[in-house]
Amino acid sequence: MSDRLPTYFISHGGGPWPWVPEMAAEFAPLAEALSLMPHQISQRPKAVLMISGHCEKDDFAVMSSPNPPMVYDYYNFPPHTYEVTYPAPGDPALAARVSNMITAAGLPSSLDPEMGYDHGTFVPMAVMYPEADIPLIQVSMRHNYNPTEHFALGRALDPLRNEGVLIVGSGLSYHNLRLFSPEAREPSHAFDTWLAATLARPAPERTQALLDWETAPSARVCHAKEDHFVPIFAALGAAEGEPATRVYHQTGIRGGVTASSYRFG
Repeated sequence: MSDRLPTYFISHGGGPWPWVPEMAAEFAPLAEALSLMPHQISQRPKAVLMISGHCEKDDFAVMSSPNPPMVYDYYNFPPHTYEVTYPAPGDPALAARVSNMITAAGLPSSLDPEMGYDHGTFVPMAVMYPEADIPLIQVSMRHNYNPTEHFALGRALDPLRNEGVLIVGSGLSYHNLRLFSPEAREPSHAFDTWLAATLARPAPERTQALLDWETAPSARVCHAKEDHFVPIFAALGAAEGEPATRVYHQTGIRGGVTASSYRFG
């Protein structure tokens, strides 16, 4: 049996930042953190399973194409950023197995042969594994963002960690597009402080606190829409009783934003 892999919740930065020089400079700490991830795990993954804050469906849809297309789901960036490719292969056999695991857990799932790599997936992967030679699939969030269901998704996927599959929830610990400015300093700091303290708590208390995340300081200022926070539920559900380690922390993004990433296990 392979060594058990950790899971991650990563803050994936803004748009196609690695290919825009001024953004790449601002997110240099994030680039360093992402590039270190392959060295933090015990082996080269057999596959990566990503839950992205940019992909949501009616059910937990699983990417099933052998060659997933690119999805340039960002706007008003330089033309060359719409020509970026990340040609990692899909894994239809893994996709079918993942969909069956989700269904067996009593959750709705389907195979989606049209799903492509959105920027919540291909951007961090291009930094983590630039050779694009590891099979990569995505599992969508559900539109309802229900924390309990997304924790259950993570629990259903947990056995994959023993089989060399790296599970990554890709979002942002702060995501309010109307407040990426110095005015974000206090709310993002308050929420980030709450998140760090919460993830340090024992497993049952930690899970309950995350389920009740809307009661956190500035929760709805930091996540007016929680699409970029929901991936943490799946990542933590797949490593529910295991310790959390902060692997990325940056302050002053866009003059005020604080953001963090975590490894579980």
